[in-house]
Amino acid sequence: MNNLSADPTSDPSSDHAAPDPHSAPAEHPHWSRRTFLGRVASGAVALAAAACGQSPTPASSLPTPHGHTNYLPLVAAEPTPAAFPTPTQTPLPPTPTPAATPTPVATPFPPGPPSKLGLFVGYNHPTLFDLLATQAVPVVKTLELDANFVAQIKQVSPATRIVGRISLDQIDLASVDPLAAAQRFVESLLPYADDPARRPFFDGWESYNEPVASDLDQMARYGEFEAERTRLLGDRGLRSVIGNFGTGQPPLEQWPAFLPAVQAARQYDGWLGLHEYAAPTIYYLSSAEERGRSPSISPQDSGWLTLRYRKVYQEILAPAGLTLPLVLTELGVDGLVQSRPGPPEARGWQEFQAYWAEHGYGLWGPGAYVEQLVWYDNAMRQDDYVLGGTIFALAPTAGWETYDILGPCAGVLQQYLSVHAPP
Repeated sequence: MNNLSADPTSDPSSDHAAPDPHSAPAEHPHWSRRTFLGRVASGAVALAAAACGQSPTPASSLPTPHGHTNYLPLVAAEPTPAAFPTPTQTPLPPTPTPAATPTPVATPFPPGPPSKLGLFVGYNHPTLFDLLATQAVPVVKTLELDANFVAQIKQVSPATRIVGRISLDQIDLASVDPLAAAQRFVESLLPYADDPARRPFFDGWESYNEPVASDLDQMARYGEFEAERTRLLGDRGLRSVIGNFGTGQPPLEQWPAFLPAVQAARQYDGWLGLHEYAAPTIYYLSSAEERGRSPSISPQDSGWLTLRYRKVYQEILAPAGLTLPLVLTELGVDGLVQSRPGPPEARGWQEFQAYWAEHGYGLWGPGAYVEQLVWYDNAMRQDDYVLGGTIFALAPTAGWETYDILGPCAGVLQQYLSVHAPP
C-alpha cells in the first residue's frame, strides 16, 4: 500500500509529485488502498453473542450530545432470587445468583426511502439471500462467477444489478500499449461475460482493480485502454464499469486525461466505478467529520476519502457535460488508509469497535458500523447519478476476515434494508 499523507486544506489543483508506491503527492489524500494486503490480522474481534442474525440495531432511546438515537445495547439483568437458609441450626450466608446474560433491546431503524447500500460478495453464502429477500439491495459486486450463483441472485432479487470482475495481474501503466492491452483483456473476459449461462445475469464488468497512474501520461494510457475496452465490449452488447480507482485516487488534476474513457462509457451505456473508504470512522476527512456521531448530511458535503466522488462530479464531470451513472464498487471503514487516528494496526471495521466505544461512536460495534453505513447511504440518495454502493464485504475471500459483516452486523443491516425497500 501507499503510506501517503498531505494537508487537506491544500489547493487540490496545485502541482505535486505524482503518486507511486514510495512517495506522497502534495494534493491531499491519494491513498491507494487495495494493493494486495500481504499480512493482515485475521483474528476477528468477538461480536456480541446476544444479537442474532435477525435482530435490528440494539439501542436505547437516550438522547446523545449530537441529538440522534443512541444505537447501544440496553442491558437488563434478571432479578436475583431471594436466598433461603439451609435446614441447619445456623443459616448460611445467601449464595449470590449470577446475573442473566445481558440481552440487547432493539430499537429498529424506522422506515425510509429506498436504500442504495449494496454488497461486495466474496463467495456464495446463505446470508446474501436473506439480505436480497428484502428487495432493497440495488447492486452486488462479486468475484464469484459461478453461473448458478448469479442466476439465483436474480431469481431472489430481479432488480439487483450485478457487477463482476475477473482476477488479473495489475496493469503496468508505464509501458502498456493501451489498444493491444484492451484486446487481450476482452479475450480474457469473454469466456465468462459472453457465456450464455452467465451473460443474462451480469449487468457490468470491471477491468483492473485500483490502478494507480503516477503521471498524466500514465493516466492518458489508462483512459485510452478503458475507452477501447468499453467499445470492444459495447459492440458485443456488454457493459463496462470503468475506472475502479482506489480510495483517494486519482489526483483531481489527472481526471481530464481519463475523460476519453468517460466519453466512451456514455456512448455505450457504461458506468463509472469508484472505491471509497475512511478510518477510524467513515466520516474521516469529510466535511461532516466534526459534527460528531451520525452527523447530518447535505448535498454540499464532500470529502477527501468518502464523498470524494462529489468533487469529481461537481468539479470535473458535470462541467464537461459527462455525468454518467456511478457505482461505488467498494465502500466502508478500512484502516489501510494512512495518516489517520485510531489503532495503527487496525484494518477492517471489526478492529475499530473498541475505538468507537471509547470515542462515543457506539458501544456495540455491529450497530455502530451500520449507523455509519446509513450515513453514507443518506449521502448516496441525495445524488441521482449514484446507482448504489457495495459494502466491503460479505463473506470476503481469505485475508480480509476483519472486514466481514456476516453475523450480527448483517442482522442489523437486514432490518435496515427491510424498511428501506422500493415501494
